[in-house]
Amino acid sequence: MATSPCSSSGVSSSSSSGLGVDAGLEIRTRSVEQTLVPLVSQITTLINHKDKPKRSDKTLQAIQRVGQAVNLAVGRFVTVGEAIANENHELKEEMSVACIEARRAGETIAQLTDMASLDHPESDSHITIFTDKTGVVKAARLLLSSVTKVLVLADRIVIKQIITSRNKVLATMEQLEKVSSFQEFVQIFSQFGNEMVEFAHLTGDRQNDLKDEKKKARMAASRAVLEKCTMMLLTASKTCLRHPDCESARINKNGVFHRMRLALEQVIEIVTDSRPNGENEMAPISIYSGIKEFKNKVEGLRENLYFLSKENLSTMLEVILEHTEDFTDSAYTSHEHREHILELSKQAKMELEQLVSVWMQAQNQKTKDLMEDLEVAILKTCQCMNELKREVHSAATSLAADLLKYHTDHMVLKALKITGVEGNLEAVAEYTCKLSEQKEQLVEMCRLLRHVSGTEPLEITCIHAEDTFQVTGPQIISAAETLALHPSSKIAKENLEVFCEAWESQLSDMSMLLREINDVFEGRRGEKRVYLSLPRPGKHNANLKALKPVKLDTEEQAKIAKLGLELHLLTSDVDSETEKWEDQENEIVQHGQGMSSMAYSMYLFTRGEGLLKTTQDLFHQAEIFATEGTKLASALHAFSDQVHDDDKPLLLLEAEKLICMCKQLQITAKAPVQGKSATFTKVDACILKTRNVMTLLCQLLPLCCKLLRKNKAGNGCLKPAPPWREDRIRTGTNTHTPERRAETFGIKTLENHVTNMTFLESK
Repeated sequence: MATSPCSSSGVSSSSSSGLGVDAGLEIRTRSVEQTLVPLVSQITTLINHKDKPKRSDKTLQAIQRVGQAVNLAVGRFVTVGEAIANENHELKEEMSVACIEARRAGETIAQLTDMASLDHPESDSHITIFTDKTGVVKAARLLLSSVTKVLVLADRIVIKQIITSRNKVLATMEQLEKVSSFQEFVQIFSQFGNEMVEFAHLTGDRQNDLKDEKKKARMAASRAVLEKCTMMLLTASKTCLRHPDCESARINKNGVFHRMRLALEQVIEIVTDSRPNGENEMAPISIYSGIKEFKNKVEGLRENLYFLSKENLSTMLEVILEHTEDFTDSAYTSHEHREHILELSKQAKMELEQLVSVWMQAQNQKTKDLMEDLEVAILKTCQCMNELKREVHSAATSLAADLLKYHTDHMVLKALKITGVEGNLEAVAEYTCKLSEQKEQLVEMCRLLRHVSGTEPLEITCIHAEDTFQVTGPQIISAAETLALHPSSKIAKENLEVFCEAWESQLSDMSMLLREINDVFEGRRGEKRVYLSLPRPGKHNANLKALKPVKLDTEEQAKIAKLGLELHLLTSDVDSETEKWEDQENEIVQHGQGMSSMAYSMYLFTRGEGLLKTTQDLFHQAEIFATEGTKLASALHAFSDQVHDDDKPLLLLEAEKLICMCKQLQITAKAPVQGKSATFTKVDACILKTRNVMTLLCQLLPLCCKLLRKNKAGNGCLKPAPPWREDRIRTGTNTHTPERRAETFGIKTLENHVTNMTFLESK
């Protein structure tokens, strides 16, 4: 039976690929994990050859080439690791030990696969992979462990870069907070804008690299706060400078600074995987997750009658029913929904009592009739819980739909702007009360939606929305009060506009969130990764006013509807194809899923929905989509080197088509246009080219899946190693420009060397 070098003790399995690391070296990012996958695969294949009785000269020569290539690759890999150690003294000792271990393991594998030894495998004087089977496993395990350690240590450099960038932002924020002259503020804010752009890029890359979807959603929420607060900070600070004695202006400004600091702190908590004062993160339990766990326990009784106690089940149900009180106690839940939830809660208790009764009898006497009664009780209990879940979902989503529809005209915000400009303090006070009522309604809506969101990322999005309404409401009130006190102030008026736009934007996002929650509930669509457009160059000048959203009007949406629908159907096709892959962590699958997510966002734009608010957002998304397609093409080229199949020329041809299409899309997305007609033409062209790329992707994914299965099922000699890329090695270790230095201190250069280990194939 084939064995893996990761399966022995000392290494814990952490992925479907059999990837294992020491307990103290948890892999949190996809890039580190994916870098190790080819090494794990090829070393496993090498070890499996130690048990094969047939040892032809061709096989022995191939094994020697593999051993030498592993040793050479590890040597170059270690050189990069040592360069990192020399530039980062705090990691030098740990990195040096890991590099020494990796070099030693590589040399051991080279010795065990040496041709001179392999020619006489039974000789007592020669130790080979055939005579010392334990030795090669130990060497492989040491190699994987040490390479993993080098990669994880290198990943700490990336974390260090984010922390350093955060510290720069905080230091500049402190200067902005204390500034007293407008001229000084303009100068410092320009620096702040550049630092925010750098921080946005670093955290955006980290967000896309995180394995944990929950952390990814938290990172997206924090980055969204920072994006919106950047413009708020600008106008709130300018208002405070213009009206230094105004208390409401000061409160407004302090609120923005406080929220930005919290968001910056949360980003650091995510990247360092730590909590302040060592406290554990206590995630609130939703009704959905509670019901899911409860049903799993109940259905588990079919397999084992003794794995949990009846008190355990009763406690779980009590917790769920306690959470339903959020619905029954809410002033915004309809009488009909409240009655149904109470009735189902009562029924759930009765069904559980009946289940426990039959369950206890079955433990004492396992007769056929009792087991049939137990099955009926299990089905009735689960059915009742499903009905309860459906009822709370209906209550939450119907409330959300009604509230969003009711507040879609933004009448309170419009009234605040008008009465503020008029300087009517009494009217402003009246409308701030109405806004506070609206805020309480929306906060309650978010709390109820969290219970029925269905996935952890959507739960986090609901929590983020609740926080946004809680914070933005009082900030709008303080901005309106400032304007009422200074009705002729243009900057106070602009400041109120910015906060009102943030409120409107969050309401728009809630419509999309509601649609996603319904999709998950009805099984129409799973989770989609979110690609947020964060602060970009040119968006942080001190005299910059809020960009007015440029959206498609009704006529333009009608024209592009058919194209958008085609794009939507293609994303469903791509999702279906990616789900067929056994290895969901495969690089081709990852790029395909990412492209499908972005294409879906572009489809939502054609309907006037989603996170892409303006045509500029769409063009920016199209550029990122094209870049992701280019990365997929590179992955396809790498994959083609691993296969010997008649379809290989077709694969390469399709990859070249993909590169050409992505280049054309990038050119279109970057092309400058002026005027409404030209802008719509560009939008149409971007959607059309994206559709063409997705059509090609639908053909590529099944082809790659078929080739991969053929390759795994085949038998034959080992595939020789591809040529080494000397220029990459020299670039990674000898170049000292700032840009190259930054790249060296990430894991990209290390990734190149380990990826080059993809030289062994079992046929």
